[in-house]
Amino acid sequence: MDKKNHHEKESFISSWAVDNRTTVYVITFIIVVLGIFSFFSMPRESFPEVVQNNIYISSIYPGNSAEDVEKVVTKELEDKFKNVSGVNKVTSNTFQDYSLIIVEFDEKVKIAEAKQRIKDEVDKAKGDQDWPTLDSGSKVEPNVFDLNISEEFPILNINVKGNYSKFDLKNYAEDIKDDLEDIPEVKEAQIVGVDDNEVEVALDLFRMNAAGVSFDQVINAIRNENITISGGNLITDGNRTNVRIKGQISSPNDLNSFVIKPGVRIQDIATVNFREKEKTTYARESGRDVVMINLKKRAGTNMISAIEQAKEKIKKAQETYLPKDLSISLSSDQSTQVEHQVNELANHILIGILLVMAVLSFSMGMKNALFVGAAIPLSMLIAFFILYFIMGVTLNTMVLFAMIMGLGMLVDDGIVVVDNVYANMEKGLSRRMASKYGIGEIAFPVITSTLTTVFAFLPMLMWPGIMGEFMKYFPITISVTLMASLFVALVINASMTGGSMTLDNKNLTQKQAKKYTLIFGVIAIVFGILRIVTGVPFFLGVTTFSVLAIAAIWLYKNFFHDKIEHFQYTFFPRLAKKYQAFLGNLLQGKKPRYALLGVFGVLLFSFIVYGAMMGIGRSKVLFFPSSEPKQTMIYMEYPQGTDIGKTNFATKLVEQKVLGVLNQYKEGDKNFLIESMVTQVGKGAINPQVDAGSAAETPFKSKITITYVEYAHRKGIKTSDVMEQIRKAVPQIPGLSVIVEANQNGPPVGYPISIELKGDDYDHLLTEANKMITYINGQGFQGIEKLQTDVNKESPELIIDIDRETAGNMGVSTAYTGITLRRALFGQDISTFKDIDKDYDISVRLQEDQRRNRSVLFNQPITLSGPNGTVQVPMSAFAKMQEAFTFNKIKRKDNTRTIMVYSNVLKNYNANEIVGKIRESLKNYKTPDGITYSFGGEQEEQAKNMNFLLFALFLAMASVSAIIVYQFNSLSKTLIIMTTIMLSFAGVFLGLAITGMDFVILMTMMGIISLAGVVVKNGIVLMDFFVLKLDEKVAEKGVETHDDLEIEEVKEIIIESGKERLRPVLLTATTAVLGLIPLAIGLNFDIASFLTTLNPHISLGGDNVAFWGPLAWTIIYGLTFATFLTLIIVPVMFYMISKRKINSRRKYLQKHSHDAEDDAAEIERLKTLYPDQFHLDDPQPEM
Repeated sequence: MDKKNHHEKESFISSWAVDNRTTVYVITFIIVVLGIFSFFSMPRESFPEVVQNNIYISSIYPGNSAEDVEKVVTKELEDKFKNVSGVNKVTSNTFQDYSLIIVEFDEKVKIAEAKQRIKDEVDKAKGDQDWPTLDSGSKVEPNVFDLNISEEFPILNINVKGNYSKFDLKNYAEDIKDDLEDIPEVKEAQIVGVDDNEVEVALDLFRMNAAGVSFDQVINAIRNENITISGGNLITDGNRTNVRIKGQISSPNDLNSFVIKPGVRIQDIATVNFREKEKTTYARESGRDVVMINLKKRAGTNMISAIEQAKEKIKKAQETYLPKDLSISLSSDQSTQVEHQVNELANHILIGILLVMAVLSFSMGMKNALFVGAAIPLSMLIAFFILYFIMGVTLNTMVLFAMIMGLGMLVDDGIVVVDNVYANMEKGLSRRMASKYGIGEIAFPVITSTLTTVFAFLPMLMWPGIMGEFMKYFPITISVTLMASLFVALVINASMTGGSMTLDNKNLTQKQAKKYTLIFGVIAIVFGILRIVTGVPFFLGVTTFSVLAIAAIWLYKNFFHDKIEHFQYTFFPRLAKKYQAFLGNLLQGKKPRYALLGVFGVLLFSFIVYGAMMGIGRSKVLFFPSSEPKQTMIYMEYPQGTDIGKTNFATKLVEQKVLGVLNQYKEGDKNFLIESMVTQVGKGAINPQVDAGSAAETPFKSKITITYVEYAHRKGIKTSDVMEQIRKAVPQIPGLSVIVEANQNGPPVGYPISIELKGDDYDHLLTEANKMITYINGQGFQGIEKLQTDVNKESPELIIDIDRETAGNMGVSTAYTGITLRRALFGQDISTFKDIDKDYDISVRLQEDQRRNRSVLFNQPITLSGPNGTVQVPMSAFAKMQEAFTFNKIKRKDNTRTIMVYSNVLKNYNANEIVGKIRESLKNYKTPDGITYSFGGEQEEQAKNMNFLLFALFLAMASVSAIIVYQFNSLSKTLIIMTTIMLSFAGVFLGLAITGMDFVILMTMMGIISLAGVVVKNGIVLMDFFVLKLDEKVAEKGVETHDDLEIEEVKEIIIESGKERLRPVLLTATTAVLGLIPLAIGLNFDIASFLTTLNPHISLGGDNVAFWGPLAWTIIYGLTFATFLTLIIVPVMFYMISKRKINSRRKYLQKHSHDAEDDAAEIERLKTLYPDQFHLDDPQPEM
């Protein structure tokens, strides 16, 4: 299609749709079916699954300090990784017995390829001669894996409790675990709160010494006796008989009779116990001990489906094999939160559709509104199909919000299309031709205006890092949805208008109203009876809908039809005439110049006002939206080396104080605010912001997770206030570090206050970190929860210093001494007791009172075999014991040791302001040579994301400009349209200043980028109509260009075009704003609940509005302000530029008015001078 001549032009695809309506209707039906199927099939989750481009390498090296593990494992591997191609960063955490290295790859490298590269380097390291080995003789085996964050967090806690022993509770839990892990969506069901059982052979050191028995003899006796060996086959009389020597024990007590040496049995020197292994985990629900199962789902699967199946499995287990008096409770059910969020956003979409349809009905008539309104569900269904079947996207809040944001924009194309078809029908064209010509005239501007919006969002796909992985679903969804709306407008709307559009807006006749009332009345009665008989809520929903339909029929007939007609034929024409008069007055004399200066003055004023608001602290800069916590996490940590019993005791003290705070929200036996309170000590108590990916044992850590009920059920209580009450109530326990924080919204970015120190000497680095904490605390900054380091030197250790010469002369080696000590303390798993369906380790160690007695432990003799029998050499004869403290862990980043100083920020304080003050104060702080520091965590992410968003804004505006230049082939027209984007910024900042809203870097900046594509649509539609009318005028007058017209003619066209385009411009902006209003104010109206229970659960606010509100309000403020200014600034600037161009054109023509005469005179002169070079048939000289 020729974009320069729109008059009576057709769009091929729209004309095809008009001529092939049946085909289009079939396609529409298929779209509806596939879209509905996709919607119900999409896995649901709260936030998108984020797969970081990181590879994790964990290595277990038991019995070694953090420094030793760093030296022989961590550094060796890091040296191999630093030269791997595609590696951006290498960080590591080294603990006692354990090393975890995280290799961050460039986004271009696929996870599978990255993992293979790391595995290759690990294999090389293992092949080195000095690679460490375990006690068993095998080499330390690093585990290389990638991590999906969604698979790390439990989606449900199943708590098993009752009047049973821990062993029985664990057996029941294991049976449930087996059932749960049969669910395809479940990755793992992890049991915490109880440890595995074992057969412990607790040796009495004194009786061993008296009997002259060594650890080796005990171990060999058990290994050689607890065994079943096949003797082969005995063949007699043609029969083959299997010979089997049966030695395996059938009961732990069978070990007592094992002979170690003649006259000495196991029972003579040891006690055999079948008991729980040394405690590594405790779990409680609301302070009561439980055996807990943490349920984790697989990546990319449906969380809600997984939890529903888990509940069914548990119900079935309770009905079949579980005892009736065994209590099972569920806590931290993530599906309720996800389902609520998804339903809330879905209701926002439905409310938005109703608001949009109401506006369209009043402005375009009911039938035309249905043509336009059909774009919303159809576009969304197309998007669901593409997102699920083609892209494999889950249904999460990012996807649903993108749908909400696009809600009003989805009808923009339909409004312009239907309005132009209607205008062509008013000119006398038939329905079919009006559809063809009407859509053909505006097809190109509709396509380009949609592309400008899409291209404004596309730069967000370049968002780097974990935040980009999190946010990318927003531009993907909205781009797919908008392109779907373009298809609906140009194809489906074309077919609908070509087949059914009319100019009149007929009311229902009395006969029609009665007929429809009878139909819906019968449906209401039938389904009402079914509801009474069966009690199925769905039947009540149909009944309620039918009653509402009857009410709507009569309201429309007797009230709304006349109001709609009045609005259509009276209000809008009057408004258009007033706007026409306003433009006529505005485009006179110097008024356009004053208007332009005034508008840019408002833009400047908005920046100044918002800057002042931030200066006085009324508005703040935030990185991520601050919302009311859905969960409060309490992380507790003692120095490494603390026994789990001490950690558990301290945790109970904290629990009591926390329960004291929470119990004030009880009504009877029910706590209306708290859904659950779960405590984990040891296993499962990691902080994902600090310990993500770590598998190290944590007996010195514990965690309390408090989950609140949904926002609508909190009775106005702010959970942030509850969290502050908990902070104040937590007791001060010496040595115990306590962090109270809210659940993480979005991907982990670190703490708001985070300072990273780097250096090689860890003692100096730790000293400097503590000096920095003292210095910052001395500045008296308010709002800091508690500054602390993530590394300390408080892990106690006993160093055994062996005199090698003395030991060597006694025939004792360092290795054998170490093995003896390790066996005495940790014990050694030497065999297996096979029960009916489970296997249990058989472990040998000293009995508990002796292995906890330092004097007994380090004076124990080393039993050796000599020429005259066994010889016992006391350990104290060749070794000295020395107490020391070592680091709890060693952190490294790109081969350099690091320590992090970090803290949360208290409620009502701004992290950016506090960090700004700290940054300023540290300018006067001098670190020693070899030690540097930088701000990391949230601040590092904030700086990176702000830089990207500014770059994305530049790319968005550049892309939009390129499309507009292509459409109009004019820089001046592009400048006029792009000015509307700048005007939208004025609306944003004035709106934020007036309401005192914070500037949220992620959400507000995303809103501003979105505005770059949304706002220009009206400018393009208005400008294209100017050009269309000018083209017609040029053709009518037979002149060459627009600049050959009279300025009064251009002015008249501007005024007339503005009047004609007023309705679609106002409608597109209004629908876009109304589509966002439910989310912006948090209007919650549960339509499904209203239909099925007559209770709509109306409320304002909520978790979604806190998260998405800043983005929604940014677009509302910017679009509202820009729309009204667009109706002023576009005509004004177009008039001013046209006036300048017309004047320039006239001056040019006047200057060159005698060019033809001059050219003729020059030719005559040349003919006279060079007659031979000219011919009669060619007056031009030969060159």
